[in-house]
Amino acid sequence: MSQLMNIQIKGGRVIDPAQSLDKVSDLYISQGKIIALGDAPEGFEADQTIDASGKVVSPGLIDLCGHLREPGYTHKGNIASETEAAVAGGITSVVTPPTTKPIVDNPAVVELIKDRAERANLAKVLPMGALTKGLQGEQLAPLHALASSGCVAFTNGRHANASSLALTRCLEYAATHDLLVIFQPQDESLTNKGCMHDDTTCTRLGLNGIPESAETIEVSRNLLLVEQTGVRAHFGQLSAERSVRMVMDARERGLPVTADVAIQHFLLTDENVNGFDSNFHLIPPLRSQLDRAGLRQALLAEGIQAICSDHQPHDRAAKEAPFASTEPGIIGFETLLPLSLLLVNQGLMEISQIIDKLATQPAKILGLESGSLEVGRAADICIFDPEEKWSLTAETTRSEGSNTPFMNFELKGRVSHTLIDGQLVYQL
Repeated sequence: MSQLMNIQIKGGRVIDPAQSLDKVSDLYISQGKIIALGDAPEGFEADQTIDASGKVVSPGLIDLCGHLREPGYTHKGNIASETEAAVAGGITSVVTPPTTKPIVDNPAVVELIKDRAERANLAKVLPMGALTKGLQGEQLAPLHALASSGCVAFTNGRHANASSLALTRCLEYAATHDLLVIFQPQDESLTNKGCMHDDTTCTRLGLNGIPESAETIEVSRNLLLVEQTGVRAHFGQLSAERSVRMVMDARERGLPVTADVAIQHFLLTDENVNGFDSNFHLIPPLRSQLDRAGLRQALLAEGIQAICSDHQPHDRAAKEAPFASTEPGIIGFETLLPLSLLLVNQGLMEISQIIDKLATQPAKILGLESGSLEVGRAADICIFDPEEKWSLTAETTRSEGSNTPFMNFELKGRVSHTLIDGQLVYQL
């Protein structure tokens, strides 16, 4: 990164949902912070001017789930490569799961991740800690020590919490210390090694299906325990309309719960699996058209607070086996914004609503200061041209993985600059 400079971002359409702001304006940065919007502060001299004419200037995006693969799985990706992909996608902060090797269940692993992220000097990496030791669902991990080391939330990922009693004790402890717990609901026995949504397409293809109840039963149990313990909870990467409805009902009853959905679940359905393309092998699986319609409706009704990428880079071998034997997941950092803008192009949402789901709301969920362009805040900024057309290719992606069904797909909306703490970390 370059030295801290005075930067003027000139003539852009500044959109900040946190301030209900949407107007063409200049923005001024000094000492890593936003110091003015509109007129230049007295005596301000720009070391660098960025012409944002015809572009949108927004808070940097905050991705609530991105796998960086380090430590332990560096044949798939690493903190340096994946945060480079993140900033190219306008993402300034990435929440990364504890499913590394070793698992993030002790402060030493958190320190390692933070050290590697600092060395890469790109996107801010916000580790999630394991809720239970070894993600085994039995013994409480040292949550307080992990939080003190920098973990922003705690999760057991998609690993089974077989004992409701053990889970209750974990949630009680988290509630006592006001720690955020993130659920990625999946009943392992109902998932039963399935690889796609359990419906007619699945039957026709002769693949093992995953019923929506594999998600909804876990959502139901988790909500009951949230109600009992009062813990702050977030439901990550939901895929079924019924799951979202349950979380919405719980919010209406006053429970401190939020939810996100990965962008691909708003765009694709189980019918896309038709050709056995392993890039459509996702967990949770792509659901039915009815589910997709329900998720979109819930997004508009404020039932879904955030959109994430659920970025999961894989090495080539992981995706080259027969469909059911491949590893699930796709890369998504560089396509998160343009794919989200498809919802704008389809007339479903406004750009400001998309930025709210990609930056403002994720910051609120995590209790971060970022996610806004308010004067005095850290200058974490994404500048993008909403009209520019481009395609991601295996040669141009900055991720170590190239596993995505959106490879070579014409995208609309391209990031031109990303700033973190007032430093230009990406320029097209």
